[in-house]
Amino acid sequence: MTTQQMLDERYGRTRSPARRWIIGVAIAVAAAVVALFGWFTVSGSLDAVDVDTTGFEVVDEHSVTVSFQVTAPPGRSVACAVEAQDREHGVVGWRVVEIAAGESHAQSLRELIPTTAEATTGFVNSCWVT
Repeated sequence: MTTQQMLDERYGRTRSPARRWIIGVAIAVAAAVVALFGWFTVSGSLDAVDVDTTGFEVVDEHSVTVSFQVTAPPGRSVACAVEAQDREHGVVGWRVVEIAAGESHAQSLRELIPTTAEATTGFVNSCWVT
């Protein structure tokens, strides 16, 4: 028996094949978890919709026009909730606008929202892929 073998035996530093398998399985599981989180990140951003309200105009005491730009995946239809509020931030008009699927990535739109009272602001509350 060599000195190295005697020291390994004395201090419990044996090299077992089971330990190599455990390390290999742990590395494979870690790689699978990283790949899974990567897929969740990519798949969540594939249907992402971004909207920017570019302006509004109070037409009269019963309507407001809201201008906005929607950035969505090409070929997917989108719906947006457009809202009008009064001076106390109460909702006086609400409309869901459906935007047909198009070839372009970004679209600029302008929608007339009927209101129950005079609005002081108009904006897009949210958008989603339908």
